[in-house]
Amino acid sequence: MILFRFKNTYFFSVILMLLLLISCANKQTSKSSENKNDTISKEIQLEQPIIIVGADRISEYIPFIKNKNIAIVANQTSVINVLERRRVDNSTMGSAMTQYHLVDYLNANYNIKIKKVFSPEHGFRGDADAGEKVTDGRDVKTGLEIVSLYGKNKKPTQEQLEGVDTVVFDIQDVGVRFYTYISTLHYVMEACAEANIPVIVLDRPNPNGHYIDGPMLEIEHKSFVGMHPVPVVYGMTIGEYAQMINGENWLENNLKCDLTVIPLKNYKHDSKVHLTIKPSPNLPNDTSINLYPSLCFFEGTNVSVGRGTELQFQIVGSPLFSKKDNFSFTPKPNFGSKFPKNQDRVCYGYDLTENKRLSTIDLSWLLTFNKDYTSFKNAQGYPYKATLFNSFFTKLAGTKKLQQQIEQGLSEEEIRKSWESDLDVFKKIREKYLIYD
Repeated sequence: MILFRFKNTYFFSVILMLLLLISCANKQTSKSSENKNDTISKEIQLEQPIIIVGADRISEYIPFIKNKNIAIVANQTSVINVLERRRVDNSTMGSAMTQYHLVDYLNANYNIKIKKVFSPEHGFRGDADAGEKVTDGRDVKTGLEIVSLYGKNKKPTQEQLEGVDTVVFDIQDVGVRFYTYISTLHYVMEACAEANIPVIVLDRPNPNGHYIDGPMLEIEHKSFVGMHPVPVVYGMTIGEYAQMINGENWLENNLKCDLTVIPLKNYKHDSKVHLTIKPSPNLPNDTSINLYPSLCFFEGTNVSVGRGTELQFQIVGSPLFSKKDNFSFTPKPNFGSKFPKNQDRVCYGYDLTENKRLSTIDLSWLLTFNKDYTSFKNAQGYPYKATLFNSFFTKLAGTKKLQQQIEQGLSEEEIRKSWESDLDVFKKIREKYLIYD
């Protein structure tokens, strides 16, 4: 009898355990179903090795700035992700990531005296057009002084740095030479080196960090859209690039900046990076950022890259281009461009919104537009210009050779081959400053 009771108890226990397991599985399935529309569930977000940006690694840089008077070089991308406990319902607490602007978070939670904010092209809140004048002023939310580093005042003055102990630089870059945030970085490092002020770069991932390509900048064509002898796409984070500026003696008078880089975690150069915040008004998504190195050359021509539409740097077209695939668009003033190129004119060209992810610069569109423009010009005669290009093209390319090669009718393969030796030299220099694989 005792043996019989033992067997039944054992059997009952097994059945109970099975029922509990089924119940838990059902609950988990239900929970997964509830979260199926989430981009990333809380559980996955916490368990996967997501990229952690330098700004999120507070404990790494607070010792450098606590009880100090600091200035922050920032824009709308300068955000920090904080894991916070939150109530899910009346009986359950959970954890979730909350996003704050770096300036707001440091101002509210640490004994740090933020003296001022330096803002780059597009302004502190990122709402100015490319090339638009960004003025000094006060941030409405914090009351902090905002100093523009775009326009005539690209480099902080010694007066603007007076009373500042440390400068923190935290801006999302896209890894392309003519994207002006690396020029702002250069001038900030140079001004701080002159004033013996340390600079801390909070590193962020490079969405175009998976390749190196394009013509090398020749120093005689140096400008704010290209200050250093690097290719168009250089395959480095902004922290690595800061180390190269220092190490290659690119600062005036061979100055050295007292530089600290707070590195990323879980990042590699071939990581597929998704940016949740637009790095600038006319780079609205991952596709535009990936196409930017190839399409920005058109900024030095009469061809539109979609400014004045909602598909910036994802479409290209011109009123002078023959109709291709029946695709057209008409630029109109909008948030990202108050005076877009070819405003109110129908532009014919290509829709590249479904283009595959590039790992090289694609010159095919540029070659096609030049060929078509030449045919149009020859057929029509005056009053059309003799060339597709304007003077800005050479600044973007960093060399006169690219325009000459296109006008001479060289193939894309022939043009790319002319870059090879320069790229090989650059890759060896680049290796010295890499932080990530």
